Amino acid sequence: MDSAKALLGLLGVRASYGYDLKHDYDRLFGARKPLAFGQVYATLARLLRDGKIEPVGDEAGDGPDRKKYAVTDAGRETIREWISTPDVPNESMQSNLFAKTVIAIINGDDAQQILDAQRVAHMARMRDLTRAKLGADIGTTLLADYTLFHIEADLRWIDITTARLGELRMEVTA
Repeated sequence: MDSAKALLGLLGVRASYGYDLKHDYDRLFGARKPLAFGQVYATLARLLRDGKIEPVGDEAGDGPDRKKYAVTDAGRETIREWISTPDVPNESMQSNLFAKTVIAIINGDDAQQILDAQRVAHMARMRDLTRAKLGADIGTTLLADYTLFHIEADLRWIDITTARLGELRMEVTA
């Protein structure tokens, strides 16, 4: 997920302070991986530098002044472009699991064991996600479904790779 564009999109709704922006992001998108405050403020600095946001006020506090930011017209255009551009699924066609499988083969390790271990880990994750959906809000449910469908695709790939492991072994060791 492009957290910079998501933060920019949140600022498109209303002007906000970095602290509040981080909490909005975490509430909507960061249930499993909240943003660090440092990442929020570094992103705000880049967006400011690039003319996507502008300061619209300061608020004095116990520490440094809090700066409130709003999206600019250039930032609104960036948001429009981002949300209207379809995502390309795994454009690079690179997979860490595929790389591990090939490396296991060329190093004489048991590639099947690696695939089996990944299958076990995926199945455990699927059980966790299915439990997390019980009584969850719609956002949590949809994100869990998204992850479940990707895991299902990985499991299908593991099955196909297992069936073709001998052929892959011959190709990468030739």
